[in-house]
Amino acid sequence: MAIQQKLSLMIPGPTPVPEKVLQALSKHPIGHRSKEFQDLVESTTKNLQWLHQTQNDVLTITGSGTAAMEAGIINTLSRGDKVICGDNGKFGERWVKVAKEFGLEVIKIDSEWGTPLDPEKFKKVLEEDTQKEIKAVILTHSETSTGVINDLKTISSYIRKHNTALSIVDCVTSLGACNVPVDEWELDIVASGSQKGYMIPPGLSFIAMSQKAWEAAEKSNLPKFYLNLKSYKKSLLSNSNPYTPAVNLVFALDESLKMMKEEGLDNIFFRHNKHKLAMSNAVKALDLKLFADEKYLSPSITAVKTEGIDAEEFRKTIKNNFDILLAGGQDHMKGKIFRVGHLGYVNDRDIITVVSAISNTLLNLGKITAKQAGEALKVASRYLAEN
Repeated sequence: MAIQQKLSLMIPGPTPVPEKVLQALSKHPIGHRSKEFQDLVESTTKNLQWLHQTQNDVLTITGSGTAAMEAGIINTLSRGDKVICGDNGKFGERWVKVAKEFGLEVIKIDSEWGTPLDPEKFKKVLEEDTQKEIKAVILTHSETSTGVINDLKTISSYIRKHNTALSIVDCVTSLGACNVPVDEWELDIVASGSQKGYMIPPGLSFIAMSQKAWEAAEKSNLPKFYLNLKSYKKSLLSNSNPYTPAVNLVFALDESLKMMKEEGLDNIFFRHNKHKLAMSNAVKALDLKLFADEKYLSPSITAVKTEGIDAEEFRKTIKNNFDILLAGGQDHMKGKIFRVGHLGYVNDRDIITVVSAISNTLLNLGKITAKQAGEALKVASRYLAEN
């Protein structure tokens, strides 16, 4: 009988958790109004600012990345406001739904799943808004459902030129995986979640707020209570939280941020890019096709087409045979693609292992030759060694 409970998470979240972080999670809880916890909040806040490359406020909310995105929307906008929503995948689609739910007037700029949002479409709509009616641009940086990374730098430059609109950005699978210099790009609201690049379990979300965003918050009339960011900002002045936080997750956050700081931002970004190149090129060596536009591959996840193979059965086989969990396609892409996460606490060995598992499964299905399986490993190894 095979050894059980050695599951390897190669999905875009939850991601693997380091041993140090697991040990931090197991600590006995402390009072969230204690001096010890205030010291912890002070430490994590400073390191969150380091990770976001910002001097602005970075707030921690007990909730998922969706909570942070919703908070960004309801704290800075008012019913009837006109916003642009970028939609080129499941999460862009979600922000359209959220915006409409709160009575916002949505201008949708979309792109086919697997392709990036076109920055020039944003530029055109923003330039045509001479009356400055557009109050925000809401978009996803790394579209987890498709493996595409959008050109946030260029789009944010067009938002700045508009001068009125806020940028509200889902960086859930890009923060901690690639460069998101919040202050340099003058991003207003940046949301992320703990179970991705932060290398800790689900349960915390983070939101960076610019001064412009806080000024907009003074005019917002959308209903909010638990997600009222003014309460979080006020509490942060005393290194506290307005409501009972997930204390042990903050222990974990403190440890993971220290690990990230020790590795260094450039090394973190280099590692994720290296794994992206190794994975995507190994996939091509197996005669599989990438789902995303190759010029815009996310450093966090590789989406793979499975023409002639049911992707769900393929994933099931890999889990049963190798105890490796891959992600499936969402909505209309279910059964048509699988997705390999290489985000957070992932090393070169993990990449080699998942490439081997995919190759072995294809070989057993009679879809490739042993030579092709070997070539895929050579390709992955070459990128891991050379980059």
